Amino acid sequence: MLLLICGIFLCSAQNSGDIKHNPWELIIYRPQNNGDLNYVRCWIKLEDAVTGEDVTYTKAKATYEWASIPDVVNYYQKTYYLDGGMAAHLNLQKGKYNITVYTPKDKAGYFTSQNPCSNEGDWVSNTFYYDTENPTKVIFVIPTADENGFYNGGWYIDYKAPKYFKMTTPLRSQ
Repeated sequence: MLLLICGIFLCSAQNSGDIKHNPWELIIYRPQNNGDLNYVRCWIKLEDAVTGEDVTYTKAKATYEWASIPDVVNYYQKTYYLDGGMAAHLNLQKGKYNITVYTPKDKAGYFTSQNPCSNEGDWVSNTFYYDTENPTKVIFVIPTADENGFYNGGWYIDYKAPKYFKMTTPLRSQ
């Protein structure tokens, strides 16, 4: 009986337009890139903006989907990461967060000593400040590149979508 009542409530809420977007859900999208960079994984890190504490797995639950297979929810097994063409859906507890992505140098894949890039250390992004009281719906992660367009071992997070061509182009370092 309880199941029937819950089902009726959900159906009526859907039909009446009462269901609203969760204001604490944030989508972090990493568009596809050129070639092997799609397979260089970057891990998501959330810090409490007030205390500086790492809260990646204590104040967020996440799922992901592939841009090429939308509307198919996948569940992370252990860590929150992005490959090229992935979107992470973070359900955050109320609060203020500093968001970064990073790739340890030993996980840079193709971009190793045989195919070096200018950054031989860990690839770390800028810090993106996020407040659930004034939410952004989607943020984007893109790789950085030098003035010649070569990937240089970094990430950039922004609330604006990158310029799109057939694939995304890297952000040129300033």
